[in-house]
Amino acid sequence: MDAVLRPKALLMAALLALVPLVSMPGAALAAPATDADMTLYSRIAAVNACMARAAGVDFDKAVAISGETIAQVIQGQHGGVIAQVSAQPLSPDELRKGAINSAVLGASELCPKEVPADVMKKVQDALKQAGQAPAAKPAAKPAAKP
Repeated sequence: MDAVLRPKALLMAALLALVPLVSMPGAALAAPATDADMTLYSRIAAVNACMARAAGVDFDKAVAISGETIAQVIQGQHGGVIAQVSAQPLSPDELRKGAINSAVLGASELCPKEVPADVMKKVQDALKQAGQAPAAKPAAKPAAKP
């Protein structure tokens, strides 16, 4: 009887050893987030912030929730590592701050009317300081000729 239980016990031990790898998806084998990953995540954060704002959610709350969501995705899927930033994992606070900034920048492009004027000014000032052109404003329609 002991010989019959031994293979089952070994199989059970092997399965239990695999549980951490299955229950923590990607943690042990996580690849750093690529530029393409970060572009997608930033777009998702911006769209979520815009949708929340359109639904009446306070701007700060909208971008905080969008940013936290993306920070959690980067932590879970990539072990907190972003290839273009560092080979080392970023702290949850660093991930959160960066993701919130991405949500703000993205929202300023996707739904500028949903971004408070003071925030838009800060974004435009930061982009000018970084040497980037701010998001283009829609061109005014030419006046109709009499």
